[in-house]
Amino acid sequence: CKANTNKPFAVNLPLLYPHIEKHISLIIKHKVPVVITSAGSPKKYTSTLQQNGIKVLHVVSSTLFAKKSQDAGVDAVIAEGFEAGGHNGREETTTFCLIPSVAQQIDIPLVAAGGIYSGKSMLATMVLGSDGVQIGSRFVASEESSAHSLFKEKVINSAEGDTKLSLKKLTPVLLLNNVFSAEVTQTETRGGTVEELKALLGKGRAKKGMFEGDVEHGELEIGQCSSMIKNVKPAQQIIKEIISEY
Repeated sequence: CKANTNKPFAVNLPLLYPHIEKHISLIIKHKVPVVITSAGSPKKYTSTLQQNGIKVLHVVSSTLFAKKSQDAGVDAVIAEGFEAGGHNGREETTTFCLIPSVAQQIDIPLVAAGGIYSGKSMLATMVLGSDGVQIGSRFVASEESSAHSLFKEKVINSAEGDTKLSLKKLTPVLLLNNVFSAEVTQTETRGGTVEELKALLGKGRAKKGMFEGDVEHGELEIGQCSSMIKNVKPAQQIIKEIISEY
């Protein structure tokens, strides 16, 4: 990243990752400007990162954890509604309910995430109290995205209702409908155990779907706004359109 841009960039760091101490050391070594932590308590590493000149943002799915993140000293909170693609909060609170609730309870900058794909949706979150936005799903369908072309095609052809929050017994994740997600739903409906779900998920399921292009048997993580995304465009054009519409 540093070799290819002189702009600030962030490293996304779920705190449940194995070898977390090595990740932290590498981030400090390379003087990464911003770290976005999630899936764990920000208490343990926030001050260490900040002492090395690194800004820390923490992703939350509830007002309770937003307050805890502020108490832990993070620079900003990213409040993510369950419209968001990928791993999600168990609370299933929507972005439109979560943002105003969090905005009332914290004093530090608030970034909205989940279901934001356009200038209009960006503006809507700011009316509700956010200071900025985090956009993911829209950039899956960008020319520069490392997602497989078959996954991009599946995204732009998706319709309303084609995503479902699954694997709540493990780590909740919003998935696009396919053979794999149907198997997950069947297993969950009949009361499958955590062990059964882990066996079904196996290893590398997300890589298989999103990056290798097995769009039926792979894990396809995407937000609910996928039904509104109808084309693949250069990232620069997407940014310009969002800002212009905003």
